[in-house]
Amino acid sequence: MKYGATSKVYLSAILDLGDKSIVSFVIGHSNNNTLVFKTFDVAHVQYSDVKPIFHSDRRFQYTTKTFKKKLDDAGMTQSMSRVSRCINNGPMEAFWGMLKSEMYYLKSFNTYNELEQAVIDYIDYYNNGRYQKRLNCMTPLEYREYLKNKAA
Repeated sequence: MKYGATSKVYLSAILDLGDKSIVSFVIGHSNNNTLVFKTFDVAHVQYSDVKPIFHSDRRFQYTTKTFKKKLDDAGMTQSMSRVSRCINNGPMEAFWGMLKSEMYYLKSFNTYNELEQAVIDYIDYYNNGRYQKRLNCMTPLEYREYLKNKAA
């Protein structure tokens, strides 16, 4: 995403397929391994007992031996579609589309901090205030609570 005349910001996020919530995200100046690894580490620390299947696209960050080791150490299984078959990343792409159409394209951003705060606010809204028909007209975090209570 751009801010100012030519500056860019990169957003790495992890989406829970069960409740559609964003469980972690990191904003940075570079689309590099550090950005993706930090996003993974934040999610893993917050949800250390969870052993999900980790779906991703085939960007270089997800195909490194370092990232594979992070997954193995966390007891997670990685899932990537074949080249040119992006089905595993579809739900994340849908989130990017929502973020851009509901927040990013609606205004211009002059500074990194302005865009960063808008992303933080949008993800908070998305998780806690954006009702979704596919989640029985609940927000992602309401739906998570609903699933937890249903299982109990």
